[in-house]
Amino acid sequence: MCGLIDITLKLYLMKTWILALMMMTGVAMNAQHGERKMDRMAHARERHEKLTPEQRTELKAKHLTLALGLNDKQQKEVQQLIQERENSRQQFMAQRKANKEAGKQLTANERFTAKSKMLDGQIAMQRDMKKILTPEQFTKFEKLKTARHDKGPKRGEHSKYARRK
Repeated sequence: MCGLIDITLKLYLMKTWILALMMMTGVAMNAQHGERKMDRMAHARERHEKLTPEQRTELKAKHLTLALGLNDKQQKEVQQLIQERENSRQQFMAQRKANKEAGKQLTANERFTAKSKMLDGQIAMQRDMKKILTPEQFTKFEKLKTARHDKGPKRGEHSKYARRK
């Protein structure tokens, strides 16, 4: 009888160890996946920062040329439009960085003004693109814009609480 209890106890301990190992393996694999994803995002951000504004502008214009089939005149106009947008973006980022380093928090009115200015810029960009592009190209441009918007992460998707689900 003592041998039966001894075997049962050994089986119980073995099952416990196997279960514990499986759980630790699962936790370790999940943690590694999150780190890799964050590393990829950091590397993408670093690669993006290494490009000059002129390089980013040229790449965006070429991407649109390929996607929309722009002619030379349209390509030059689109590149000029993107360059203007990139310059205003650089100014905004520099101002934002200066505010962050100074520890200055924007008031509600300042946030509203900045958001309004950004939306005005998007509206102006859309109007200018509509002038430059043919109706078919503009339809494709709108589809590209919505596809790019839908592809990105939703708000809060990268938070630590969303990863727990």
